[in-house]
Amino acid sequence: MSVICFDLEGPLATQDNAFELMKLFPGGGKLFETISRYDDLLTLEGKKGYEPGDTLALIAPFLVYHNIKETDISALARKATLTGGAVSLVSRLSIQGWNVFCISTSYEQYALHIAHRLSIFSQNVACTPFPLDKISRTLNKEDFRPLETIEKNVLSALLVDDDWIKKQLDRFYWKELPKTSLGALLEQVRPVGGQRKVEALERFAKAKGQPLSNWVVVGDSITDFKMLEAVDQAGGLAIAFNANEYALPHATIGLASTHIYDLLPVLDAWEKGKRSAVEKLVKEKEKAGGKGDREHFQWLAGIDDISAPLEIHKRIRRVVREEAAALG
Repeated sequence: MSVICFDLEGPLATQDNAFELMKLFPGGGKLFETISRYDDLLTLEGKKGYEPGDTLALIAPFLVYHNIKETDISALARKATLTGGAVSLVSRLSIQGWNVFCISTSYEQYALHIAHRLSIFSQNVACTPFPLDKISRTLNKEDFRPLETIEKNVLSALLVDDDWIKKQLDRFYWKELPKTSLGALLEQVRPVGGQRKVEALERFAKAKGQPLSNWVVVGDSITDFKMLEAVDQAGGLAIAFNANEYALPHATIGLASTHIYDLLPVLDAWEKGKRSAVEKLVKEKEKAGGKGDREHFQWLAGIDDISAPLEIHKRIRRVVREEAAALG
């Protein structure tokens, strides 16, 4: 049995759903970029109990405050652009007998809709439960006063650097918000990122009776690095696709391309001869070089200096993901 698990945003869909949701209200884009950077800072400092991707919990109070509904999330999923070659690749793998899974930090109203468009079974998807409409009905205007203040501070600030972000948002999230009903909201929303992605993969692995050494995983960002690392260290195949600096060092191989279908020869090699066959193929392709914005492969296992592949990934990530490429 061949098993593969994709991250959703990046490998399969080009948008960042949370970013698009925040842009539905004035100033939401800048606010999200600030909170997204705060997510990076909390992850890098190793805040206890915090996982990369918990941005989706941090933005939840603002979505409630601005009256965003679950139907808004679904509407964005219907309009979202899929990554070039994603439909064809998933279809081809399914025909060849692969079991295709998806583990996404995205809210369920988005992730399940995209998975349906790609013909990935909903029972093969792990994502973030988010009963937004139900939560919205439990809050009142008094709960929103700290949000009004922090929004004003972020949107009016001339210099928003890491120190400023840390000071402002530490106070807001861990001192002010817990005094309101919105504090409980942060506890309710448990995004599937970081270690929770590893746990979801382990559940799928157990259900299928396939150890991590038999898995292929595809990711691109800070929410994926623990999953990539776990599979690579187990002897499986961890693929960084148009990845950023947080994901690339933890992968077995890299692919920078505008079309994820370029992965097919690698996956065929994995079926035939696991890592040794993939290593031989990828090193041949790496030596041959990419073609324009496609087929830029790198063998990353055991490589200390990722600066050269990172530049290629960053360039093509910008081409494919546009605004979302700047987010962690």
